[in-house]
Amino acid sequence: MKVSELLKNREESWRTLEQMCATLERRGGQKLDGEFVARFATLYRAACADLALAEAYRLPSGTVYYLHHVVARAHNQLYRARKFQIGRWGHELLVTVPQRLSRDRALWLAAVVFTLFFVVSAYLASSASPFTDYARTALGEAFIVQLEEMYADPVGQRASSGTAPGMMSGFYISHNMEIGLRCFAAGLIFGVGGLFVTTFNALYLGAVFGYMTTVPQGVHFFEFVSAHGPFELSAIVISAAAGMRLGFALVVTGGYPRLASLRMAARRAMPTMGAAMVLFFLAALIEEFVSPSQLSLGVKQTVAVVSCALLLFYFVVLGYPQQSHAA
Repeated sequence: MKVSELLKNREESWRTLEQMCATLERRGGQKLDGEFVARFATLYRAACADLALAEAYRLPSGTVYYLHHVVARAHNQLYRARKFQIGRWGHELLVTVPQRLSRDRALWLAAVVFTLFFVVSAYLASSASPFTDYARTALGEAFIVQLEEMYADPVGQRASSGTAPGMMSGFYISHNMEIGLRCFAAGLIFGVGGLFVTTFNALYLGAVFGYMTTVPQGVHFFEFVSAHGPFELSAIVISAAAGMRLGFALVVTGGYPRLASLRMAARRAMPTMGAAMVLFFLAALIEEFVSPSQLSLGVKQTVAVVSCALLLFYFVVLGYPQQSHAA
């Protein structure tokens, strides 16, 4: 039998597949029985094979076009996107993600390294002899002068003479995302890069915070950074941890090929990087609307406390039930 005759005898099944597609398009949220689904899948596979034959044997363009239309229509029904469900996404964001993050050993490692070096650097920068020159060595004389000039005036005065509220949001968001991507990319260097960038950021930021406790401008500095600091510093750590997970996967493969190990690590790192991007976004909004505002220091410190409480609740409380499981 010629291919053209074979495909002509298949026209009835194509019509049936079209009718089933129309049924699926009208069904709304109604459930389908197993027999219908099985027959639909069978007809879809057959139509795909028929399309391949029609193209291979250069059948009339009308037939090929029609088969393309039927196959595409069936494909859209078979692999249709899931509808947005608040309950399912709520469970994912409030249960699954925090539990994955709480078991992420790379995240815990980055948090410990950052906290340790940040505290040590801040102490050295704020101490008297023999570490008087530590801050100037770590930050550089030019940056210290710039830092003192930047925070010479009260935050409220600088805000009143600046741009209109909201004008800098895009800049802050873009800048924060850039920081996060750098930290993430560094972690890809077999995890060691992530440890390096985490340590560097901790030492540098610790020196800034420590030094500002020793000068009069420190009052204005802490008034500005206190509100958005918790989210921004946490996002830096989380970004580095996401990259470190991928980098470590290239070293410790668990018996898998490196590419397969990297793919599995990437799936596990997605919630981590997603959390970092959300925190960078929130930090940018606070940095734009709260940090430079004329709100009192007490209000800004309250924002910082609430931010810390939310971080602890999300990563510790919501993540606690399965912390004992392996990462």
